Amino acid sequence: MSVLRVGNASGFYGDRFDAMRDMLTDGPLDVLTGDYLAELTMLILGRDRLKDPGAGYARTFLRQLEECLGLAHERGVRIVANAGGLNPAGLADAVRALAGRLGIPVRVAHVEGDDLTAAHPGVLAAHAYLGGFGIAACLRAGADVVVTGRVTDAALVTGPAAAHFGWGPTDYDRLAGAVVAGHVLECGAQATGGNYAFFQEGDVRRPGFPLAELHADGTSVITKHDGTGGFVDVGTVTAQLLYETGGARYAGPDVTARLDTVRLTRDGADRVRVEGVRGEAPPPTLKVGLNRLGGFRNEVAFVLTGLDIEAKAALVRAQLEPALGQAADVRWDLARTDRPDAPTEETASALLRLVVRDADQQVVGRALSGAAIELALASYPGFHVLAPPGKGAPYGVFDALHVPRDTVGHIAVLHDGRRVAVPPARDAAAPADVPEPPLPEPLPAGPLKSAPLGLVAGARSGDKGGNANVGVWARTEDAWRWLAHELTADRFRELIPEARALPVTRHPLPNLRALNFVVEGILGEGVAAQARFDPQAKALGEWLRARHLDIPEALL
Repeated sequence: MSVLRVGNASGFYGDRFDAMRDMLTDGPLDVLTGDYLAELTMLILGRDRLKDPGAGYARTFLRQLEECLGLAHERGVRIVANAGGLNPAGLADAVRALAGRLGIPVRVAHVEGDDLTAAHPGVLAAHAYLGGFGIAACLRAGADVVVTGRVTDAALVTGPAAAHFGWGPTDYDRLAGAVVAGHVLECGAQATGGNYAFFQEGDVRRPGFPLAELHADGTSVITKHDGTGGFVDVGTVTAQLLYETGGARYAGPDVTARLDTVRLTRDGADRVRVEGVRGEAPPPTLKVGLNRLGGFRNEVAFVLTGLDIEAKAALVRAQLEPALGQAADVRWDLARTDRPDAPTEETASALLRLVVRDADQQVVGRALSGAAIELALASYPGFHVLAPPGKGAPYGVFDALHVPRDTVGHIAVLHDGRRVAVPPARDAAAPADVPEPPLPEPLPAGPLKSAPLGLVAGARSGDKGGNANVGVWARTEDAWRWLAHELTADRFRELIPEARALPVTRHPLPNLRALNFVVEGILGEGVAAQARFDPQAKALGEWLRARHLDIPEALL
């Protein structure tokens, strides 16, 4: 059967608005996907739904369709997006109304069944991660637009692929290949040079969005439309493949993909072939994301300039701590961004960040803001803050659990209103850790030089709930021979002091010349709680690359 060209036009709720139009007009496509959901997004949509029961979906998707639905219809491009969020039925109705107003004859379907909020009292939203076969059922029945709630990011690709090629639930290798392609696409421009460690190797001022040319055997080529910005190479695809994953077994509702079997090869300019992916039966459970309101938080950043930085910080703490005694959680962080004999006031300054959390908004609001502002003329010399503290804002907490897959109803609501139940996978297997793979021979002994890790390795990092993952890959075989033996879990803890008391698991992936590290608990209760300076661990990998090690001179 023919190649299926699947593109992506959104990596998150708020991504580049005109990407949908660009993807439709810059080159040929069969299916255009959009990923609008993340752990934090579900919390945002949950709060929207509290204010308006008819809300709960990504409204920007509708505005994009107002410009692009006609283009997609003219070009025969089907649209599949998880923009339905907490209300896929509501979004489907809104798309139908839009199409009617524009006079465009499109068939709209949606997928539901992921919403388990009623079974979890006290949470704002509880949603199971569904697979792609509900999407496939909608497409096979003739839908032009399919909107979903919480499906896995890769399901936006496995669904269209299964529908197009006729794959069944046990076509594990083919499904696993589509999962890998979907994972590469789901963050949009991160596969085309965005947020890339070696960004200076191409023009990434306005990277194009990626697409995958999928084949019936599950292999694919990751590329982008000709003439668009950014670049696609083995490194950009490797970086995205490592992003927010963990070990060799990448479990999902359709299949467990073996990341240790992935082979990436250059297939021409801006083209990377993905092949060799093996798949196994999916786990017997589905992941459920729980979002709840955790309380209220407030923060203030004091600017400390010039001399006696530590003493100035100690004075502020001593002055404020009596007013913070009732707060459940008080955190102080001093960032020494100052330098001696600085040529500018900004580079002579450090930041003292105070974050306060409590269930009572009054405790973190008026109590903190009043006490902080009253110090304006009564504290350290040069007193000022980046912004005055507010009244305290609600924050969220993300948790995850797993439920038996046969307890979750997966429903495809076809464009003609028929409701089709999607049966759970017939076979299932709990994923276990794979045995430690053999490592390459270490480099022979030679002269060493202290230098940043990033001179010989790339990295990309991200969040999963309260955990962070950092994928690190070598660019040459010799660099891999050194990296595989040098960057152990213990060495990682030495380089990242925040991780020294935390569980750190290292997952080698020799086919990718990569190591994936999972750091448990470094993000506290997740991004919405904002427990650290970089709450989604987006820059954790770049910090690691900036740390110095004794690196063989032959690699530099």
